[in-house]
Amino acid sequence: MSSLTIPDAITQYQDEHLTARNLAPLTRLIYASDLKQVGRYLTEQLGLVHIDQVRPRHLDGFLVTLDQRGLRGSSRRRKVATMRSLFRFLVQQGILTYSTADEILLPEREREERRVLSEIEYKRLMATVQHEVRDGAILELLLQTGIRQSECAAIALSDMQLPARVSRDEGNVGSLRVHGKGRKDRVVTLNYKACRALKAYLAVRPKIDEEALFLTKFEKPLGTRSIRNIVSKYLNEAGIPGASTHALRHTFAAHHVRKGTKLDVVRQALGHESLATTSVYVGLAREVMDQELQRNAL
Repeated sequence: MSSLTIPDAITQYQDEHLTARNLAPLTRLIYASDLKQVGRYLTEQLGLVHIDQVRPRHLDGFLVTLDQRGLRGSSRRRKVATMRSLFRFLVQQGILTYSTADEILLPEREREERRVLSEIEYKRLMATVQHEVRDGAILELLLQTGIRQSECAAIALSDMQLPARVSRDEGNVGSLRVHGKGRKDRVVTLNYKACRALKAYLAVRPKIDEEALFLTKFEKPLGTRSIRNIVSKYLNEAGIPGASTHALRHTFAAHHVRKGTKLDVVRQALGHESLATTSVYVGLAREVMDQELQRNAL
């Protein structure tokens, strides 16, 4: 029997494999959380000690508990991928003779419902936040650029370039360097609405030595979870059901496609590598158009 305990195997994987991959901090945190969760299940729930005691049925049992707790299939698929990566690493290191995790099946993918806000809904959303300068800037930025909540949380003051004077002139725009998935940066355009909201926020933002753009009331960087909670709060106040932070990203894309923005421009703004990924918004734009024509019948 291998003398390597389950916690030691996980630690070795994190120290040697994950470090070598130069992953983004958020990705490393996700891996660490997944590994801690499966490690605790194997040791505390099942009483296993050594990594070579783990069998496919043990890992399947872990997935069953996640399913019973209502964890989405996409999250369970990610945890399977993490477990497979761990066990394949241990095989490569000669610690195990085969990858136990390769024998477990991937959970089914759910069909992702892309919620798109109607024009009436997103205007109502912005009306609910008109007296909260910071929160208004967050919502406007998400809606006008389509960036992800994690990308919003990662914005530094030095990432922004704002025009001296905000106007609707086509050449008078700002820019934002976005730190995307896989450490892939991109530059997105800030239209006059985004620039106006950001300038209003900067005017009241505490003048402290902190690079993060969005701050808490304690003058600390606002995290991804806080941004998600802020958006959820105003969606609820605006009476918009079935929507989340990601709905603002979908709304940005679908409405731009509907109004004639070139698909490749939308692709670049969203940070998609493939145009095929962005093309799903063509169908969503059609749905939005149908709904608005029906609602606004003469």
